[in-house]
Amino acid sequence: MLHNHSGESALSSSASSSSSHSVSLSPSVSASSLSASAYFTRPGPAKALSFRGSDSMGHRFKIPNAYAVGTRPRKDVCPLKVVCIDYPRPDLESTVNFLEAAYLSSTFRTSRRPDKPLKVVIAGAGLAGLSTAKYLADAGHKPVLLEARDVLGGKVAAWKDDDGDWYETGLHIFFGAYPNVQNLFGELGINDRLQWKEHSMIFAMPNKPGEFSRFDFPEVLPAPLNGSGSNVLLGGGSGYGIIYLILFSIVYNPSQLNFDSCSFQNHCQRGIGDFLWIWAILKNNEMLTWPEKIKFAIGLIPAILGGQAYVEAQDGLSVKDWMRKQGIPDRVTTEVFIAMSKALNFINPDELSMQCILIALNRFLQEKHGSKMAFLDGNPPERLCQPIVDHIQSLGGEVQLNSRIKKIELNKDGTVKSFLLNNGNAIEGDAYVFATPVDILKLLLPEDWKEIPYFRKLEILVGVPVINVHIWFDRKLRNTYDHLLFSRSPLLSVYADMSVACKEYYDPNRSMLELVFAPAEEWISCSDEEIIDATMKELAKLFPDEISADQSKAKILKYHVVKTPRSVYKTVPNCEPCRPLQRSPVEGFYLSGDYTKQKYLASMEGAVLSGKLCAQAIVQDYEKLVAREQGKLAEASVVLYARLIVPKQCKVIPLEEKNRKHIDDSNCSTTSIIGDDEMGLNGLKSLWLMVAGSTGTIATIAVIYYLRCAM
Repeated sequence: MLHNHSGESALSSSASSSSSHSVSLSPSVSASSLSASAYFTRPGPAKALSFRGSDSMGHRFKIPNAYAVGTRPRKDVCPLKVVCIDYPRPDLESTVNFLEAAYLSSTFRTSRRPDKPLKVVIAGAGLAGLSTAKYLADAGHKPVLLEARDVLGGKVAAWKDDDGDWYETGLHIFFGAYPNVQNLFGELGINDRLQWKEHSMIFAMPNKPGEFSRFDFPEVLPAPLNGSGSNVLLGGGSGYGIIYLILFSIVYNPSQLNFDSCSFQNHCQRGIGDFLWIWAILKNNEMLTWPEKIKFAIGLIPAILGGQAYVEAQDGLSVKDWMRKQGIPDRVTTEVFIAMSKALNFINPDELSMQCILIALNRFLQEKHGSKMAFLDGNPPERLCQPIVDHIQSLGGEVQLNSRIKKIELNKDGTVKSFLLNNGNAIEGDAYVFATPVDILKLLLPEDWKEIPYFRKLEILVGVPVINVHIWFDRKLRNTYDHLLFSRSPLLSVYADMSVACKEYYDPNRSMLELVFAPAEEWISCSDEEIIDATMKELAKLFPDEISADQSKAKILKYHVVKTPRSVYKTVPNCEPCRPLQRSPVEGFYLSGDYTKQKYLASMEGAVLSGKLCAQAIVQDYEKLVAREQGKLAEASVVLYARLIVPKQCKVIPLEEKNRKHIDDSNCSTTSIIGDDEMGLNGLKSLWLMVAGSTGTIATIAVIYYLRCAM
């Protein structure tokens, strides 16, 4: 999928866990068995980055000429050809968003080391759970990460088939506008595992089978912003003048400027990002007419100027409704935003909240490289998740696979006692985190919690179904590209030829298409064969010269279908208020996942950021959690002490906070009515008062001992 894999792992219900099937139709050569050491050529100027060893990046795989054939030429339509180019890593480190994310990361490493590290039990080893564990370990605590399945990653999980080829839960794209993800790669020392692609967005043309349309983002600003001329500002005969006036009013709007260095830098970066997006829209001549482009650009101005406050205020509108409200022609929605809606959340624009689109645009618009895309150079469990696990374990944390949670066990006061696993083991800790999809959390939510408003609102959040399809063909498809492609098909969202886009999956002789099948609600219960048949019919429209539905042209060697009945939460209008904060009202219990409150949509970035925010909340609550644990130990000590020392005639009376019972002095030699509020016992719900006739002194000693431990 485009970028909506928070990576939270399903724990208890097959309704939320991905299922996968494969069929091999004829003998095939494993892509992983082929040598990936093709002849490398530098892309473009000599200033391209250089890399060393087997992880070399920023190079072009030279494909034999026979496979580098363009589509039939057509005016205003860019022919595509099989060519594999990795571009140098963009300069992300100087952006305000990256620096903010880097600072948040640094607070964990530089925080005071805890006298007693917290044992934090985390359910789910997707990106949210891995992120939570990583940053807790950085802060000196001991995370224990429990994963239900035998594979890391949650919604970025992948599996290796009998031929040694990998198939994934979804098609994962890493954007420049993912500052926390980009920081994570840097912190782990794996920046070179991202394969950056050309700064473009490429759309199939349904009415022109086999042809594609592009939105190209310029690397160098055109005149007049580059100082090379002024005629264009006035129009210059090109028709761009009015748009430049709009852009200048945005970029140089004094009401938006704050001349401290950080704000000014952020404004300049955003101004450049705004320009690049509108420039890309204007330069595209296949999908939209000039009047439509101008109305589209003008319609985006409130989102550009309004910032996050405006974005959040649009949650009640669907994409379709917002477009009409802004006076943007319906054809813009049809031509552009159906594809974008399906890529972002697997649903159509009449269902998707406009806030989701605006969050994405707001992130992309904020910086020049925000919309640049990169592919991971191989399978996510090994190339991304395993380095996080290695980091966690190097700092004393634990990661346990095949550890499915059966029940959240509670103490009498409603706090978490342990996570009970299917194998009967109970895992206890000082704090607990649920980093699973929201649907799994709702299935395991204790009855005592269901009426708490914080948890009750979760009923509105429901995962959306999605299907990921992998097809290996018996030949190299000519009409494909080393990039993510928006299919604009009724059934397919985005796809890529992974045999050229991803180094580990590189194959010079055969194409492997990875496709996101969405919306999938009506197809999730269909057989794999039905899904493949429907996919081939759509591919026949995209590749009319090379693919036919009956396989009379390119033949399928094998395929894999991965179904996720409950993936990311469905971002429908008015669901934003239901997203919970990471700190729950139950002391010691926290949530992590892209559905929780954070400024990014359901995405890998949202998952990683939610993990950092969850870890931050736990670190901030350190003193409270330590005191709570000491109180539990003290209570256990008093009970044990009473059983061993206090005579049998001594009574043990629970003293509830709101129902303190006065005990007459005449009934015992010592009376102690103690309130937990005045003694500062940090939220303990009850105290144990020991009352005895002739043994009141012993009882008093026990109570005093308990209080001293609990303070």
